[in-house]
Amino acid sequence: MFTGLIEEIGEIVRVTAGPEVVRFAVRAPGVAGTAGLGDSIATDGVCLTVVATAPGGAADEYEVEAMPQTLRVTTAGDWEVGSRVNLERALRADARLGGHIVQGHVEQTAEVLSVTDHPDWRVVRIALPAEAAPLVVDKGSICVNGISLTVSAVSAATEPNPWFEVSLIPATIAATTLGAAAAGTRVNLETDILARHVARLAEFAGVSR
Repeated sequence: MFTGLIEEIGEIVRVTAGPEVVRFAVRAPGVAGTAGLGDSIATDGVCLTVVATAPGGAADEYEVEAMPQTLRVTTAGDWEVGSRVNLERALRADARLGGHIVQGHVEQTAEVLSVTDHPDWRVVRIALPAEAAPLVVDKGSICVNGISLTVSAVSAATEPNPWFEVSLIPATIAATTLGAAAAGTRVNLETDILARHVARLAEFAGVSR
């Protein structure tokens, strides 16, 4: 479980493709210092398990693996040497929940449509897959590349090409990879788990009638 508060921007330093899984070596001095085998680390919002620590004696690195499904439905399939990724270690039970409840289970990717700069903030508009549109509400929470963000605007239900917007403060721009996003950038999306549960309950309620 995560909160969507990014701790560090890491760098992919090695990519090793196996018969079925791909192993990524991540350089992140802060996160790597406490990473243990079996730990869960949200990597651009994707919950991945640490399979090696200090590989080759590099104390500032650790390794994770991604399965075929993860590579298909997230941006992990695009990661290469030099890719920068948002990192967050799993939430401690005694920690404050500063963002919102994030599972690290990315549902789909989406494309950044536009980036608009304002004097003190930046607005990022992102395409919203049709199946996710009913789950995103104005002033609600959404996770983009592992970042807990508040929806600042959302398209009408009648919009044929749904979208939503998030507004980034300077701290978020500086501390996450979303600060470098431009139109066309692909991002990972995880909608609010509470909204997904309500939608599923409503689906069964409709069937029971």
